[in-house]
Amino acid sequence: MANLQALKKYTLAAVVLAGAAGMFGGAAAHAEDRLKEILDRGALKVGVQSALRPFSFPAPDGSLQGIEVDLGKSVAESLGVKFEPVVITSANRMQFLQQNKIDLIIGSMYDTADRRKIIGIIEPAYWSSGPSLLAKKGVIKDWKDIADKPVCGKQGNYYNKQVETELKAKLIAFNGNTEAKEALRSGKCIAWVYDDVSIMTDLQDPEWQDYEMPVQALYNNPWAAAVPIDQLNQGWGVFMAGMAYRWQADGKLIELGKKWGLKPTDWFLQQQKKLQWDTTYLTPQK
Repeated sequence: MANLQALKKYTLAAVVLAGAAGMFGGAAAHAEDRLKEILDRGALKVGVQSALRPFSFPAPDGSLQGIEVDLGKSVAESLGVKFEPVVITSANRMQFLQQNKIDLIIGSMYDTADRRKIIGIIEPAYWSSGPSLLAKKGVIKDWKDIADKPVCGKQGNYYNKQVETELKAKLIAFNGNTEAKEALRSGKCIAWVYDDVSIMTDLQDPEWQDYEMPVQALYNNPWAAAVPIDQLNQGWGVFMAGMAYRWQADGKLIELGKKWGLKPTDWFLQQQKKLQWDTTYLTPQK
């Protein structure tokens, strides 16, 4: 209890300082409320998906488990409060945040310019995904190997045009993923182009043991956590930015990826290297 009280005092002091730096008067007092509310409530309400393996999905006992659940728990543990997951969808997650139904989104959400206008996007990003390929082992070694070859895809995906025009593949678009993957298995396509996270999840299934993801994502779409926009530069937002920085710098995200069966891509290694503090100056010089 003493530790929790000390944490509350420390955190509220940080909020007051942050509020004084960024806003004045009643606005600063209002900005203090969210973090104080979380601590006084003794629970952190985190918006997470309900069926997105391996990020947030049901455990055998009915609770939620996965990478984003573990990240939410790490925030709650750092604050010394209870973790309270709230199921959100892609359609309602920002509204839930605006309506104060949740304190934080960790819900597989892309960081976009439009979203930054209405919610407080936390930097740095905690995950990333992008289009990659699923193919029989040994068939493809580079993106250029799909030129003039039939490639299965899903109708409506924004990267389909790039695969056709820049990589010169002969895209065969299907209504759903099931049909596209079945076409791949039957040999109608040399590969299936889709989100790398989804492909890595498929590769955990024994039915895909003869397949691989032979290339890195064509480009990266960062995923970000988010707080209410009026909290972004106040205590709650600053605290979460620190959490996100630590997740990257200390390798926690790479560890969680391995724990849940996802191979870390080059993006994670680059982010860790970029954000990790160089402590070589602490080594005595000879």
